[in-house]
Amino acid sequence: MITNTNSTRPVIRDSYVGSLLVATPIVKDPNFDRTVVMAVGQEDDGVLGLVLNRATELPVMEVLGDWGELAGDPAVMFEGGPVQPDAAIALGWRKESAPSSTVFRPVTGRLGTLDLSQGPEYFHDQLDGMRVFAGYAGWETGQLQAEINAGAWMVFDALPTDPFFGAPDDLWSTIWKRQGGMLAAMANYPPEAEYN
Repeated sequence: MITNTNSTRPVIRDSYVGSLLVATPIVKDPNFDRTVVMAVGQEDDGVLGLVLNRATELPVMEVLGDWGELAGDPAVMFEGGPVQPDAAIALGWRKESAPSSTVFRPVTGRLGTLDLSQGPEYFHDQLDGMRVFAGYAGWETGQLQAEINAGAWMVFDALPTDPFFGAPDDLWSTIWKRQGGMLAAMANYPPEAEYN
């Protein structure tokens, strides 16, 4: 299993859950151009992820009412991906003191998805942060690995703050910068290089 995140070789992992999938400039699909996706689920039939850096201007409160009080800054809906854009998925950062619960599904460490049918009042004393995503990104069995092998995605370890990064538009370049070496130069790759 290759786990060296400073390598340009394709990364092979038993599970991508909790990892960041960072789009490289060869990705031309506008749904994923310059995106940072966190893999939050993996089953035999594929991988499910959430785009972390596509904030909308729509306040969570306008869509999900009182859930808006728990949403971190910016307290807006995020475009989680092109699949089922009418579905909402919430990522929460559970407090260390919070008890384990069936309505919190761990992704990695204290980060997990929340059962939105429970109601926000249940989570008021249990979360240090939360974001809500409309839709998700999905890959069928073998599809993500094929895209990684083709150079469309780099796989990096996530920091606990990544899903709640305060300046979502800067997350893509920030993650490249922190890789150091040659990979850090990707942070300065222009959005429309073919016109430069």
